[in-house]
Amino acid sequence: MFNLFSKSAVITGAGSGIGKAIALLFAKQGASIHIIEFNLAAAEKVVSEIIASGGNAKAHQCDVSDQDAMKKVFESIGTFDILVNNAGIAHVGNVENTSTEDFEKVFRVNVQGAYNAIHCAIPEMKKNKKGVILNLASIAALVGLPDRFAYSMSKGAIYAMTLSVAKDYLSENIRCNSISPARVHTPFVDGFIAKNYPGKEAEMFDKLSKSQPIGRMGNVNEIAALALYLCSDEAGFITGNDYPIDGGFIKLNN
Repeated sequence: MFNLFSKSAVITGAGSGIGKAIALLFAKQGASIHIIEFNLAAAEKVVSEIIASGGNAKAHQCDVSDQDAMKKVFESIGTFDILVNNAGIAHVGNVENTSTEDFEKVFRVNVQGAYNAIHCAIPEMKKNKKGVILNLASIAALVGLPDRFAYSMSKGAIYAMTLSVAKDYLSENIRCNSISPARVHTPFVDGFIAKNYPGKEAEMFDKLSKSQPIGRMGNVNEIAALALYLCSDEAGFITGNDYPIDGGFIKLNN
């Protein structure tokens, strides 16, 4: 079950964290992987790891917010079956202390980046009369989080975008879903803690972990496992849904 043999997957932002875990798992399950990543060196390390394990992968350097560049990358990729929109950046701040520049940067990468990828992917999927799109949203799209104004805006847009695409392409046999993780332990989290709480890294890691009812952060492989299911043929009856993977954060955090 859940094999991706003979399938090809395009994954944005797969040079580290959740995107990397998805790329490695999809390759393990038989998919050919195309990584679209701003940091080419990071992408090439993941590609090397996949190839060393007997898989097939290629890295493409691109800024997802640049539609012309994205079109060229997708033209070079050609036929594919799965698109995972994972590329994104975080931002800390409320509406008062979020600058116009920071707001627009989050929008360009998180929202316009996903739009650009879908905009480029849909014609190819229509030509093939099938396709799967998976977007990485967040619990920030579903509940209020302190000091996450711009980030929440962007993930709310991803949530709504998922529903719209799923509805518009039902007749084209193109499925579109999203995943909404809570806090997941990635290199970004470690960097954020080190930058903002020097000398208190262990204390803050424990505090952030316990902010989720299950008592810990998620790990990237758990997110990848859900992504694999939603992009597999076994999930063929699923479209237009968002799947929180949150350690009970939304429903149990009272």
